[in-house]
Amino acid sequence: MARLRRVKFQDYYEALGVKRDASADEIKKAYRKLAMKWHPDRHPEKDRPAAEAQFKRISEAYEVLSDADKRKKYDKFGEHWQHGQDFTPPPGEKGMSREEFEQAFGGAGGFSDFFSNLFGEDMRRKTGGSRRHERFRQRGADVHAELSLPASQAVHRGKSSLQIPADAPCARCGGVGFVDDHVCATCAGVGHVRVEKSIDLTIPEAVRDGLVLRLKGLGEPGDGAAAGDLILTLRLESDADYRVVGDDLETDVRVTPWDAFVGTKVEVVTPRGRGSLTVPAETAAGTRLRLRGQGLATAGGGRGDLYAVVRFVLPPTLTPKQRELLRELARESGGGSSA
Repeated sequence: MARLRRVKFQDYYEALGVKRDASADEIKKAYRKLAMKWHPDRHPEKDRPAAEAQFKRISEAYEVLSDADKRKKYDKFGEHWQHGQDFTPPPGEKGMSREEFEQAFGGAGGFSDFFSNLFGEDMRRKTGGSRRHERFRQRGADVHAELSLPASQAVHRGKSSLQIPADAPCARCGGVGFVDDHVCATCAGVGHVRVEKSIDLTIPEAVRDGLVLRLKGLGEPGDGAAAGDLILTLRLESDADYRVVGDDLETDVRVTPWDAFVGTKVEVVTPRGRGSLTVPAETAAGTRLRLRGQGLATAGGGRGDLYAVVRFVLPPTLTPKQRELLRELARESGGGSSA
């Protein structure tokens, strides 16, 4: 059973900027002007979603108002539409045909004339003056995005997944804008739709805050040419394990008071791998031990430092002798309880 597309109707006269008693020629003229203004291919990548939404809006309005029968029904039931009610087009009603769409722009060249108006005579040669909905060849636009990484994920590296908005060929019409010689209802003749693209990124060893990566071919798809690139800026954020301080990192190392007193070694994880850190004898709590060149990569090709901050902790379980020694230490220092 065919599924009917439910449409939230708008004020079509307002969408085209014409009066309710506008003639067919006035409606066509208004649509031509707005279509050339709002076609997504005339706008930079960052403005295309808004332009595409506006293009679909005026295309929907023209499809109704350019058809005498549909316009009559719209005028008759307009009061209900003004109250925001949903309307389901009656079974059997089709979208604007290719011929109707091309006729909206006039001239023997039809739709290719429209693109010739937008991009000049070179556009006509590239489309061959065809009446088919063709698009000129051009490289896809680059996509700019930011990825926030917890500092610990940057240190341990591995992979990170992200999703970015992208254009994809319309699955319903195959990217040509028409279905059975009617304007595709899914993409409104644009030929592409907005989707979410999932990307798996391998975090580089030279990771740093503000690092810009160019991922080839992961931008917008091209029109008969190569896809654009994804320009990805990494943003590092402090977390429970590591604190980001410029190009330096800061992390806590936990040692027992007696180990800090006699000196010990602890394992630390840096952006360059695992290493051993010597805690000198009689190290006080809060001491910052510096590991040179074990921090984040710098813009100049060097590396920052990693600072390990000593934190005193007690083991989760203590022997009776350890408990007694701690009580004795507390009494010696004048603190604690005599219990």
